Amino acid sequence: MWTVNEVSKMSGVSVRALHYYDEIGLLTPAQRTEAGYRLYNEGKMAELKEIMLFRELDFGLSEIAKLIKARNRDKSLMLRRQAELLRLKRERIDKLIALVETTVEKGEWDMDFSAFDETSLKEYARCAKERWGDTEAYREFEDKELDTDAQYKAGDELMQLFARLGAYRGCDPASPEVQARVRDIQAFITERYYTCTNEMFLSLGQMYTEGEFKGNIDAAGGEGTAELAGKAIAILCGKE
Repeated sequence: MWTVNEVSKMSGVSVRALHYYDEIGLLTPAQRTEAGYRLYNEGKMAELKEIMLFRELDFGLSEIAKLIKARNRDKSLMLRRQAELLRLKRERIDKLIALVETTVEKGEWDMDFSAFDETSLKEYARCAKERWGDTEAYREFEDKELDTDAQYKAGDELMQLFARLGAYRGCDPASPEVQARVRDIQAFITERYYTCTNEMFLSLGQMYTEGEFKGNIDAAGGEGTAELAGKAIAILCGKE
């Protein structure tokens, strides 16, 4: 048996994420000690490896839960669909690389570098500190602050989650599908930044519908995604 700290060191998955996986029923420990400590056996470690694989394939946590419970036939279908999405992403990256190489070759530096603009990142940090600077969650965020490359990667992954949410524009924000998407966003924030309580998530949902945040989210998921996110988060957090 391994403790949660040992599992974290072996796998690279944070203790906070393992606790969250337990809370949502994605990966429960094999047993608990009398003191309440989580213990994991080989079977649970195998489940964690499967979860880590699905995370690498860009599946959300709610989708992973379905995959783990799915029949082999259904699981294969979902994996094939996800592989196709990853191939499309790879094609897009290949095109971007080709564009850069062509630009360098021609010596014409007229590319649009807005994708590398740090304004959104700095604005997010400013608003976050202004609203929550004195909270435990913000101190946790500062402790876990990522380097620049990791910030871009995490930001891109978050926008991918909003892009998935955007596929449900026009749907009822209270529908199970939409609620699953916003729960994925909340789980991602908890895993990468800080413990995203419902109170914190509700504040974020309000921010998402304002100014530059709204523009970035709508750019990722299509016009109306930010509004859908705000409404769905309010429902999830019990405020509507």
